[in-house]
Amino acid sequence: MAATILDGGTGQELVKRAGETASPLWSVKVLAQRPRLVEEVHGDFLASGCDVITLASYAATPTRLDRLGHAAQFGTYQSAALDAARRARDRAGRGRIAGTLPPLARDYRPEERLEPQAARSEYDRIVEAQADGVDLFLCETLPSIDEVRIATRAAAASGLPVWTSVTVKEQDGGRLRSGEDLAAAAEAAAQEGASVVLANCSPPEAISKAAEILSGPAQKFGVYANGFVSVEALREGAHVDRLEAREDLDPAAYAVFAKEWRDAGASVIGGCCEVGPAHIAAVVAALGEPG
Repeated sequence: MAATILDGGTGQELVKRAGETASPLWSVKVLAQRPRLVEEVHGDFLASGCDVITLASYAATPTRLDRLGHAAQFGTYQSAALDAARRARDRAGRGRIAGTLPPLARDYRPEERLEPQAARSEYDRIVEAQADGVDLFLCETLPSIDEVRIATRAAAASGLPVWTSVTVKEQDGGRLRSGEDLAAAAEAAAQEGASVVLANCSPPEAISKAAEILSGPAQKFGVYANGFVSVEALREGAHVDRLEAREDLDPAAYAVFAKEWRDAGASVIGGCCEVGPAHIAAVVAALGEPG
């Protein structure tokens, strides 16, 4: 069976093309200030052969925006992300759009997650803002089982397909960043309505270990790795511009991992941070996918 191909790291690609220093504020303002750049990146991923592009509104959660003093712009940023994705899809004449439900407060820090009731309310707002313009929801980079359950449940209430993705430890692809068991997280996601369970935003070696575990149950699974040496600095408060990209993960090298994941049974394969359109084109070519 052919794999569905996701796009790559839209946020990092935007930073590279804009020539600006990455910051939490810029990552949301780009949606309103440079929407054509967002559309261009989506379009290049579609041209590379991917089947699904994900909204560029990852950082536009109510909690993150409130911290930046932009809470009132939640609707503006969400609408801008939807508009850019739609324009890119219409221009390409193909592709599906995935809504995004990320960690609400900070990445890779499960200890800073919101209380369940507050988290559900916030995810409901995001789902409501995106549901009419997307084909499916991607709950992504979730570091704990609590967040898996709450985000998946909120997305499933929309009636749209839900794919739920967790981020795993860099040295142990069998455990979430919270330390919880990946197999237990996959079971929780399926119980809450996810039709595909994935692992993302960890090194490809850790993602390969995760693929071994996710291939066990009967559910469909997917994977999309990042291209950073490590993201641990983000746990200490650093911005993404402080992270180091791997020099040994060019498009050809990433495609080798993609073939390994497909052979393990992955039905969805894509890329995360530092994985650009050229990487996705190499994956499509290596897997023989029509795009």
